[in-house]
Amino acid sequence: MVAQLIRSLEQEQFQDIPEFGPGDTVRVHAKVVEGTRERIQVFEGVVIRRRGGGINENFTVRRMAAHGIGVERTFLIHSPRIDRIEVTRFGRVRRAKLYYLRNLTGRAARIPERRRDLNKGGGIR
Repeated sequence: MVAQLIRSLEQEQFQDIPEFGPGDTVRVHAKVVEGTRERIQVFEGVVIRRRGGGINENFTVRRMAAHGIGVERTFLIHSPRIDRIEVTRFGRVRRAKLYYLRNLTGRAARIPERRRDLNKGGGIR
């Protein structure tokens, strides 16, 4: 009984999000409150992990800021603070957690792109 009530409340909080995973480059539009104003801040980077499930699912995005300093930010997927998530590039990786990117710089930290095979239905491989 209580579990059904909790599940129904969680269903109301779910948002439609695009499919993405580790290695993909995403642009997250997050709402930021500054004093009395609310504005949208864009954070673009590579998804290095995705964890949890249901309403508590979250993901971490890493980007390189000025002077080669890495910045990581964790977002709740179904948070009301997230305006939208755009996937700009699909990366080809063979790991679920890309923590090794923290130790790499420059070209070594680049992730190859997942190619679309147009001859086989146009799906992503």
